[in-house]
Amino acid sequence: MNYKENFFKKVNSNDLKVCILGMGYVGLPLSLTFAEKKIKTVGLDIDKNKINSLNIGKSHINQIKNETIKNQINNNFLEFTTNFEIIKNVDAIIICVPTPLNKLKKPDLSYINNSLESLLPFLKKGQVLSLESTTYPGTTDEVVKPLIEKKGFIIGKDFFIVYSPEREDPGNQNYNPKNIPKVIGGCTQSCRTIGIELYKNVIQTLIPVSSTKTAEMTKLLENIHRSVNISLINELKPLLDKMDIDIYEVINAAATKPFGFVPYYPSVGVGGHCIPIDPFYLSWKARKLGFKTNFIDLADKVNEYMPLYVFNKSKEVLLSKKKIIETCKVLILGISYKKNIDDARESCSIKLLKLFTEKNIKVHYSDPYFDNFPITRNLKLTLKSISLTKENLVTYDIVIIATDHDSFDYALIEQESNLIIDTTGRLKPSKKIFRA
Repeated sequence: MNYKENFFKKVNSNDLKVCILGMGYVGLPLSLTFAEKKIKTVGLDIDKNKINSLNIGKSHINQIKNETIKNQINNNFLEFTTNFEIIKNVDAIIICVPTPLNKLKKPDLSYINNSLESLLPFLKKGQVLSLESTTYPGTTDEVVKPLIEKKGFIIGKDFFIVYSPEREDPGNQNYNPKNIPKVIGGCTQSCRTIGIELYKNVIQTLIPVSSTKTAEMTKLLENIHRSVNISLINELKPLLDKMDIDIYEVINAAATKPFGFVPYYPSVGVGGHCIPIDPFYLSWKARKLGFKTNFIDLADKVNEYMPLYVFNKSKEVLLSKKKIIETCKVLILGISYKKNIDDARESCSIKLLKLFTEKNIKVHYSDPYFDNFPITRNLKLTLKSISLTKENLVTYDIVIIATDHDSFDYALIEQESNLIIDTTGRLKPSKKIFRA
């Protein structure tokens, strides 16, 4: 059998069946994207509670409406399961599982390895496997490919492997899996061709590259670029504060240059599942090859310092008002890692909150996306979100805008708060509003 031609026929006759492993912030939107194109899609995850909720059309991601899931289930283009045996019945498997760091900031590929071990018994000839999880250059060739070859498959002839990094941007209303250009690299040229066939009817623009290593490095470069440039601005922020210069005014003025400058803005640090983590996949690989990645390490140090900078700035402002921070009440606005989303992974707002709790300072939070404080690896608190009312705001000595959700009532915050630390540039500085 010519497996390549057979795959082409299934794509062209709309007879393709796809399984997406991992129903998180990447896998669930991608599953819906395939289903909306009338491609039979299976969402696979080991979390039974998540799958049970999805099967009744209940979304665990704020930006995805329940009705969107229900519609695709009712149209018979989408189903969800925890049973890996479903792999026997699909033509393509797309892996969208986490790739975190361990305590030493080294790559943790356990999710990928565990996924592959669970998939292996059910793989068959003619299938394509696409890895979308962010990882270091060489993972697909050095980790995924050898495991698949243990099944006796010949990669590029009777089984196809590609790497196509996810480019999700939660909360971004302008971009989604359909219109974000997709990079694709294959273990062989035939693998890449099959990868293009897999995605061509779902994603508007495909960017084929020469290898899986190139595709893996592309994703890392994107996030290293952001990490380094954000850290530059975060390093300049305290300096310009000392010089009594508004960094936002400087950035906005510089951004009027029509070439050679891209605006980045200061923050409490960098959070999320990509920017604080992905660069270390490259620095780890670099050390294996005897290289040092100075920019990555320095950027991390600068960004890691920012919650402490905001904490110290808060203390400084309170002292200037003759207040002792240890006896004050603090309210942090926004604990998501970025605005308008329900994701608190690696959130620097939470790191800031932790600094206050470690000093036994009374600190609360308000966030429309988290009624209860999310459980994290480093902090477990039984806090509930505070309603932003006049009566509540006036009880806090200082309010810190850490994540500037659009749904916050900034006029009310500005009017009723005693003191404000704004880390986002949302409000104009005044006698009671300070930038940090």
